[in-house]
Amino acid sequence: MTLVFVMALLWPLCVALRSTWQLVRGYPAFDLAWLSAAWPALVLAFLGEGAWEWPAWMLGGQWALDDLSRPWLAFTALLWSLAALHARGYFKAALTRARQGDEEQCYKLARFVLLWPLTFAGNALLIVSQDIASFYLGFALMTFAAYALVLHDRTDEARRGARAYLVLAVIGEGLILAGLFWAAGQEQASTLAGVREGILISPQGVWMALLLWLGFGVKAGVLGLHVWLPLAHPVAPAPASAVLSGAMIKAGLLGWLVFLPLGEEGLSPALVAFGEAMLVAGLAAAFLAALYGVCQRHPKAVLAYSSISQMGMLTALVAMGLIDIELWPLLWPGIVLFAGHHALAKGALFLGTSVSEHLPRWPRALTWAALALPGLSLTGAFGAGILAKYSVKHALEEMHHTPLILLLTLAAVGTSALVGACLWRQWHQRDVGGGDGFQLAGWGLAILATLSVPWWLPLPEESVHVPSLASFVELAWPLPAGVLLLAAGVWLGKRLGAKPLAAGDLWWLYRRPALGVVALCAGVAKRARRAKRASVERSLALETWAMTHLTRALEGETWLRRHGSGLMMVFAVLLALLLIWEGRG
Repeated sequence: MTLVFVMALLWPLCVALRSTWQLVRGYPAFDLAWLSAAWPALVLAFLGEGAWEWPAWMLGGQWALDDLSRPWLAFTALLWSLAALHARGYFKAALTRARQGDEEQCYKLARFVLLWPLTFAGNALLIVSQDIASFYLGFALMTFAAYALVLHDRTDEARRGARAYLVLAVIGEGLILAGLFWAAGQEQASTLAGVREGILISPQGVWMALLLWLGFGVKAGVLGLHVWLPLAHPVAPAPASAVLSGAMIKAGLLGWLVFLPLGEEGLSPALVAFGEAMLVAGLAAAFLAALYGVCQRHPKAVLAYSSISQMGMLTALVAMGLIDIELWPLLWPGIVLFAGHHALAKGALFLGTSVSEHLPRWPRALTWAALALPGLSLTGAFGAGILAKYSVKHALEEMHHTPLILLLTLAAVGTSALVGACLWRQWHQRDVGGGDGFQLAGWGLAILATLSVPWWLPLPEESVHVPSLASFVELAWPLPAGVLLLAAGVWLGKRLGAKPLAAGDLWWLYRRPALGVVALCAGVAKRARRAKRASVERSLALETWAMTHLTRALEGETWLRRHGSGLMMVFAVLLALLLIWEGRG
């Protein structure tokens, strides 16, 4: 087990080193070794639970697979593997141009090939980490290596999306570090469990929890910090969008699960109130993102808002771990299944956007049915989505949280509308290109994995609940309701001449005050430069004055050297005369 742990964590780094060596010798390659970056981690997830310690690592390295990290690593590694397979076909034309001498394409692909395994290495490390240093190292590596995946095309839109991603990522990293240092210092701890305990017992625990919720919320798309998602996804390559929305966005959710004292006895009233605020924020994101997302033009922007909406639902569910501690043991396995299903469904949908741009020469009905399958499952009305949504609903029903069930069901109407809007936009932007075998294989396998996730994901026993026929009807009605609302909205928009809304929503509101702050900082820096220049000029003038007088003093020294003997004789004569005068007196 230790050997597999080591392989799972180090193999992506070996792949990155091998890619570097290949780039030195020639062109980037999407070969079998590159495709295998996530395979050892996938094998590790299905071997069973285990742990590995290395005391020499920083403050003591601890890595483990438990009921939470094992299924998380499984769906994460599988999605990265399938997205890599898709990438081999996705970049086929670009790779051909690179080999024909296109230096720009060669540079883009080289950066992608190198940073893809590094990003996964960070993602895998944070999932299995049990100590703070390893977790943060993995989180930071994943965050900053992914910047190049967003920037890949280097267009103006790509630069803006990458800039939004990086700005929010830096803010998030700062909040996470502040929360971790504060909570870990409270308990003098170096483990994730120590951080949870520090938040639980500290009088300032609610502020520690707030810092971590906001910091990880940048990744998880918390309302207000979500603006990078609709700007980054449309410009990133489809495989990168798949892992960004499917796997990396879940790192924020995982951060909440491992650091917040969910379901713990002795929660302070402040932490319970914080959970209630989380619940409201999550539900607000679920509804507002759906409302804004259906008004987007680009299908990947629609999917980005769908991710924000779905993560809003998950935020509300996580908040219940602070509000009702008795509910949490029943709820968290359903949250893991929900997250795993969403990861693979959203990955399949993002991969499908590239397939619709290069439609295979299949019967159109078959192609569009396949494109719709993961979306239908995501709505909770078809396939594995029914089991994922019902497993959460079952836990809420057991503890009589009927109002929350109703709100989440209504939010599923928005999910259905978003899926319909995405397919509608894909239909308008479709193109026939034949597709590539690897591209289609990665997409097709992602669909199969989405539809079968409850049967292969290594969840704790009795985590998956099968709904009755009556519950199935309750889970299915949001699909037709969402489609009807979308159709009505499209008709009304055409009658009113409405135009699609700009992706990024609050980014454009943030932009003006941010530019004002930048201008203010630039003004302060300009004044500081002027003050520095004036200070230097005054210092130089003072130095010139001092050197002038010092030079004059040195000239006097030369005169004294020249006439020193004569002056001494005069001084001696005067002294003698003075003594004679005194003697006479």
